Amino acid sequence: MGRRHAAPCTLPHDRTLRLLSFNIQAGIGTQKFHQYVTHSWRHIVTHSGSVYNLDRIAEVVREFDVVALQEVDGGSLRSGFVNQLRHIARRADFPFWHQQVNRNLGALGQFSNGMLSRFAPHTIEDHRLPGPPGRGAVVARYGNPDHPLVVVGLHLALGERVRNRQLDYVCALVEKYEHVVIMGDLNLPLERLRHTPLARLGLQDITEPLLTYPSWRPDRHIDHILVTPGLEVKRVEVLDCTLSDHRPVAMEIRLPSRVAGDRPLV
Repeated sequence: MGRRHAAPCTLPHDRTLRLLSFNIQAGIGTQKFHQYVTHSWRHIVTHSGSVYNLDRIAEVVREFDVVALQEVDGGSLRSGFVNQLRHIARRADFPFWHQQVNRNLGALGQFSNGMLSRFAPHTIEDHRLPGPPGRGAVVARYGNPDHPLVVVGLHLALGERVRNRQLDYVCALVEKYEHVVIMGDLNLPLERLRHTPLARLGLQDITEPLLTYPSWRPDRHIDHILVTPGLEVKRVEVLDCTLSDHRPVAMEIRLPSRVAGDRPLV
């Protein structure tokens, strides 16, 4: 976990929040299916363009208020021992960043989720998800502590049975809250969301698929930003960005006044 410097504790006065979820693939930048084989060495050692790729990712995320990142390396051989989340936070001028290392292989890999924010949450928690080691969720609470905005950034398993256990765990964490955002790489297509434990949260429907994977010819909607009905969705889109094997998904929401209240959070 890290914080560069103190961030404002209150949410924006216009109550508009720009959200982004992006699986950055540790800056590897796969562009074609065959590169999963021909560039497989990039999963072990750094390559000459990795920092440049991170700088370009930073230019994308700097336009947003709260960003959930997946497949971030915390500093190992493959990242040139660069903490990628801290690097992006500095380049994009985010005052608050939080890192959750889910699989620590020492010099061989620091597999992480990350959250970047223009505003300091009043609480933030790391949760290990059920199933084999390596999957986690970050839960941040913003705004009025009595009526918070709860933001969950996560990266789910590939297998359906384990994934449903993970979603059941996440739902238990947040189902008592009225205003919830869930964003991340769910490894789950849109049409199957209604058949998972997420259905009990009554999340707003996304009427059209937002194709995010693979980035060079997307035909799957597996990266999501999902919100509860009390949050007004003003805009949602997939960005035309091929810096990873996933494209980022963005959403702009408007918060209820009682969530964005000015009650002190410290």
